[in-house]
Amino acid sequence: MKLNYGVIGNSCTAALVSDRASIDWLCMPNFDSPSVFASLLDQEKGGSFGFEVGEEYEVTQAYIPHTNILSTTFTSDEGSFAVVDFMPCYRKDHSDENYNPAEVYRYIRLLSGHPKFAVNYQPRPDYARGKTIYNMTEQYIESMSSSNNKDRQYLYSSLPLQDVLDGVVFELEKDEFFLLASNEKVVKIDLEREKMDYCRTLVYWLNWSNMTKKFTHYNDVIERSFLTLKLLSFYNGAVLAALTTSLPETPGEVRNWDYRFCWLRDASMTIETHINLGHTRSAKRFMRFVESTFVGNHNGFQIMYGIRGERDLVEEHLDHFSGYLNSKPVRIGNAAYHQKQNDSFGYLMNLIYQYFSLIPGSLDDVENLWDMVKNIMRTVIDDWRKPDKGIWEIRGEAQHFVSSKVMCWVALDRGVRIASLLEKYDYAKRWREEADKVKDDVWANGWNEQLQSFTQAYGSTSLDSSLLLMEHYGFINADDIYFHKTVKAIKKALFHNGLMYRYNVEDDFGQPKSAFTICTFWLIRALFVTGEKEEARSLFDELLTYSNHLGLFSEDLDFETKEQLGNFPQAYSHLALINTALLFTEEVKSMHL
Repeated sequence: MKLNYGVIGNSCTAALVSDRASIDWLCMPNFDSPSVFASLLDQEKGGSFGFEVGEEYEVTQAYIPHTNILSTTFTSDEGSFAVVDFMPCYRKDHSDENYNPAEVYRYIRLLSGHPKFAVNYQPRPDYARGKTIYNMTEQYIESMSSSNNKDRQYLYSSLPLQDVLDGVVFELEKDEFFLLASNEKVVKIDLEREKMDYCRTLVYWLNWSNMTKKFTHYNDVIERSFLTLKLLSFYNGAVLAALTTSLPETPGEVRNWDYRFCWLRDASMTIETHINLGHTRSAKRFMRFVESTFVGNHNGFQIMYGIRGERDLVEEHLDHFSGYLNSKPVRIGNAAYHQKQNDSFGYLMNLIYQYFSLIPGSLDDVENLWDMVKNIMRTVIDDWRKPDKGIWEIRGEAQHFVSSKVMCWVALDRGVRIASLLEKYDYAKRWREEADKVKDDVWANGWNEQLQSFTQAYGSTSLDSSLLLMEHYGFINADDIYFHKTVKAIKKALFHNGLMYRYNVEDDFGQPKSAFTICTFWLIRALFVTGEKEEARSLFDELLTYSNHLGLFSEDLDFETKEQLGNFPQAYSHLALINTALLFTEEVKSMHL
């Protein structure tokens, strides 16, 4: 089983569509809702929605250029057809709001001849925790689970519904369609409406891509990664780390997590990428999400939240699922929500500083953000001396991770810059003094003279890829000999078969065995800024070949086979791909006439 999937979505939810047009993962009505199709996690019990054709059919798959509309083409001597998958997304009439219902359209387009197929429609709502119950009407097939009959789905089609459910073989004579919706429709659903929604959605994505900055090199891979990041954004501004749960970092092991939540770190890095590519609306929505979560109630900060700002993300196991490649447990929820990860504030404050600098806001916006900045500064000043669980969410004992201390310095440094912009010089002076204390502490305790490198944690002899970010966030200069030595030591210790470990010492789950994709991108940047530009470019080009057939990346890669592992698609991997590609290209200056 390989992660040969495309992704469709509309900032409400998203689906994974296999390279043979089977929907093997879909949660409705939202990203974090229970799954309707989850054969990704259990091929027998999870449920799927696909098409069965003869062995003589060749199948190819590609996105409609510049969009998140996916086309899978089936071709044989008897005929050919395409399955065009999309979720409706377009501007409402006379409104700045989008129409993005929890719906999937599957447009069956006849291309030639008389192709034949059967439909495999097997919804398994509520994570397949109960038996699927069907209710057939003249307009739709209604499905629900015996474990939760309030969660229902409605399948509309131009094909005979009973024949669809019975798996009858159809000979395609004209274009047909399916619509799977989480609500019963009150308007007539037919092929003409499908075509209208297709055209509106096509225009939406073409306009969105046209608003994205263009570059002289790597523009296609930048655009595809950015379109993928867009699919990880909830309509309220929250950003998911990934669309899936429990895809293992290593097959057969237990590093299987639910990533359908909003981490401050991941989201901040993602939104920073949006700003870099010219999409400031996403930044404004994310800031509104952050403000709604923090401002007013002044609750303590968490590292992550539900996509509606939920604070309790209790973790539980779905023991009835066998797991991806038989990797258990299958988890929903994430117990890391109560962890202390001091580095998160650095990434968030770096984004807030960019927001203050680049995006004008109303007085209310500025005052709310300034209130949040002061709250973050108080938290950082109180906590930076304490051990934490670090960027990699170690579930064992807390440590004094160097990357966490560095990002605490980043948080204070950006707070100083924001205070200076607002002419709050007393705050700037006080926070600069604290930032200097953090930097002195890192130099005194984070550098290992024997290893000639900064280390993963105070008193440790282990190395960590996250240390490569010290230069990117301004803690150390690219031409500093200490950074050069650190890059050299990290590469020697963690670079293996063309890919990078996060770290390669045992933690509470044993020794990591897979490559963490973002870390190889970090190494490429470090090599580039320290003068090894040809090596960096060569490594980048090689890494791009490890994407799946559509240019998508998961969280991890197998060191030997280079197969995708971990949750998919991963925001970390795609934002790092974009930011790394920007090292090797220049923006195309467009003329607006």
